[in-house]
Amino acid sequence: MEDRRERKEPLWVPKTRLGRMVYSGEITTMSEALATKLPLREPQIVDELLGDLQDEVIDLNMVQRMTDSGRRVRFAVTCIVGNGDGFIGIGRAKGKEVGPAIRKAIDNAKLNIIEIKRGCGSWECGCGQPHSLPFEVKGSCGSVTVSIKPAPRGIGLAIGDVAKSLFKLAGIRDAWGFARGNTQTKVNYAMATFEALRMTSTLRVTEEQAKKQNIVSGPVGIADAESEYTEE
Repeated sequence: MEDRRERKEPLWVPKTRLGRMVYSGEITTMSEALATKLPLREPQIVDELLGDLQDEVIDLNMVQRMTDSGRRVRFAVTCIVGNGDGFIGIGRAKGKEVGPAIRKAIDNAKLNIIEIKRGCGSWECGCGQPHSLPFEVKGSCGSVTVSIKPAPRGIGLAIGDVAKSLFKLAGIRDAWGFARGNTQTKVNYAMATFEALRMTSTLRVTEEQAKKQNIVSGPVGIADAESEYTEE
């Protein structure tokens, strides 16, 4: 009988236009994939273009529901994914078992991945490195409203724990955070922070502003930037 450990995973067979372009090598980076504006419907695309992706479970709840046949228990999971260098995604899923629900939430987070802008937008800094946000952004979900402001170099992430997890996976090292509403609802807090980060990619900046604040979009080699950051 064949050992399960010796079985190889099935090869990915792309089913969408974007998947076929990635599979053929026509698109080699995640920035190019998002720039096509084609719908992202296969998590394998993100796995192919972002091999160093990290994931984290933000919220895990057990949901009970009474039916005619008895009590039905399901698990609601919220996960985030990011490469620590300009890409972040969030996803939710429900399932009868914890493991499959987490895997489904991670796949949904990959399908919702976005590319953010980073820069040195604090007037107190002026170092010219993309360690923070380029400007103030706001996001809201339910009763929670989040306002994120650029911080000078060395401040760190002065924000809540949930938002801090998103910022770390997105590759932002310094930021001021302010939140209003019922922030104990982790899902709404995480979604509001994600919407704030999405604003960095939707707001347009001029070439002069991008050059002055060193605004960059997507990956910049965060590992090299962190080593320079600690050596100075």
